[in-house]
Amino acid sequence: MLKSFLFSLAFVVGGYVASAQNADSLTLVKAKWQKQRIAPKTKLYTFHFTQNSLFQANEQLSFIEVKNSKRAPVFALGYEAQELKTTPTFGKANQAIAAINGTFFDVKNGGSVDFIKVNGQVINPNRLEKGNKRARHQQAAMVIANGKLSLKKWDGTANWEEKLTENDVMLSGPLLRFNQIDESLDTAAFNRLRHPRSAIGLKPDGTVLLLTVDGRHENSAGMSLFELTKVMKWLGCTSAINLDGGGSTTLWLADMPGNGIVNFPSDNKKWDHEGERKVANVIMLKPRK
Repeated sequence: MLKSFLFSLAFVVGGYVASAQNADSLTLVKAKWQKQRIAPKTKLYTFHFTQNSLFQANEQLSFIEVKNSKRAPVFALGYEAQELKTTPTFGKANQAIAAINGTFFDVKNGGSVDFIKVNGQVINPNRLEKGNKRARHQQAAMVIANGKLSLKKWDGTANWEEKLTENDVMLSGPLLRFNQIDESLDTAAFNRLRHPRSAIGLKPDGTVLLLTVDGRHENSAGMSLFELTKVMKWLGCTSAINLDGGGSTTLWLADMPGNGIVNFPSDNKKWDHEGERKVANVIMLKPRK
């Protein structure tokens, strides 16, 4: 009797969860996104999900969609080896069209804690954890070749990133999806709690998304990495990677009014565009020459 009851309960709960996920996916896909062309084959999408309509919460999402086209802007990395600057500062200094904050960094001393190589030169090596253990944000990479961005997964070897042949490499993570398969995420607080998030996703046709989810505010709760994985999947990404989030989460456009920030960075605890945090590196879009 008890076994039958538990089976029935599991069936009902499973059905409820599946129904909720289906509702969330429809909410996301059917949203009337605000769209703005910012460059050839490149658009900005923004939407504010109110009335607890996405994952039973308010959520502010912004993303840039870059089509795989010879007319689209090219990707590049901006960095400082030992200094911290805001995402807009990086973008302006490099005459970029747009920029999103990059990978994880040393908040006190500056510089990335993850491997970065630019123009064939290693800027920062990995800072491994105790016992020479590789962090989850050192198990995947964004690589740029001829201005095109793609994602790669750690092969388990110690010097994997050093063997990557692309001249521009930035490690980050965790990897959320890879080649249509969701990656396994543990239940560590970093993964399961809601925070502002930044991510990059790739569609099967080579289209790239640069996405931010705002958080730590009543207007936007932020997301767990499990929720972020679903969002990237629902937006059509077959591969996706998490970037440094929290107060670092910033999406900047050169042609936006004010300071150019699209989202609502959380460091000043206000719902405005002024709370950006200084970071060590960014991923940029630059005009095609």
